[in-house]
Amino acid sequence: MYTDSHCHMTCDELYDPLDEVLAHMSEVSSCMIMCTTEEEFLRALHIKKSDPRFKVAFGWFPGDARDIDEEKMQLIENYLKQGLIDVLGEIGLDYYWDKSFNDVQQTLFIRQIELANTYHVPISIHMREATKDCLDILRAHARTKIIFHCFSGSPETMQECLKLNSLISFAGPITFKNARHGPDCVKACPLDRMLSETDSPYLTPVPYRGKRNEPGYVRYVEEKIAQIKDLELEQVCRQIENNFLSLFSN
Repeated sequence: MYTDSHCHMTCDELYDPLDEVLAHMSEVSSCMIMCTTEEEFLRALHIKKSDPRFKVAFGWFPGDARDIDEEKMQLIENYLKQGLIDVLGEIGLDYYWDKSFNDVQQTLFIRQIELANTYHVPISIHMREATKDCLDILRAHARTKIIFHCFSGSPETMQECLKLNSLISFAGPITFKNARHGPDCVKACPLDRMLSETDSPYLTPVPYRGKRNEPGYVRYVEEKIAQIKDLELEQVCRQIENNFLSLFSN
C-alpha cells in the first residue's frame, strides 16, 4: 500500500472527475490533500469525513502573499482552533517567478509558522530559489514537525534540512531520465526520514509523464525509491507510511 503525502486533489483540475480519481486510489492507504484556498479546503474536509485514509493540509501559498490580509489570517487560525487542519501548508518562500515581494513572503511565512507552533501542527514547506532565507527562518522560528515537500535541492542542502528533524518528500521528478539531484538525495536520505508524494495534478512520474498526475501514481515514486536504495518495495512502502503517520503522533 502506498502513501501520497502531498496532492492537490481538490483543485479544479482533479476535483471535477473526483470519483474517477478515487477509484484509481485502491492501493493508496494514506493521503494528504493540500489546499491553498478555502474552497479547496472545504472540499477536502468532505472527503476526509467519509474516508479515514485522508489528512488535510491548508495554508497560504507564498506566491499569494500580497493577497493575504488579516481576515484571511484569522480564517486559518479559526480552522486551527477547531482542529480541522492536520498540517499547515504548503507554506514557505518562492523567489523563482517574482522577487519584488520577498519581504512580504517572509512575513507571511513567519506568521504561519508561529500559528503552527501555537496549535501544535506540522508544517509543509515550499522552498524554491530561496534556500538560505527559508532555512534561516525555519531555524529561528519552527518548533513543530517539518516536511520539505517535493525536495529538489542538492544532497548538501538536504543534510541541512535533515538537521531540522524534518522529513524529506520525493515526487515524480526522481523518475525522470534527466533528474539532477533527486536520485543522489534519495540514496543519501535515511529511509526513516523519507516521504513519497505526487503533487498531483503536477509532476507526473514516468511512465505517465506528460499526462495529468493523480494520487494513484505515487506507486511509481515509491518503486523508484526502492530501486535507487536497493530495498524491497514492501519495506519502503511500510516505512514511508509509518513516517507519514508519525507526523500526527505526539
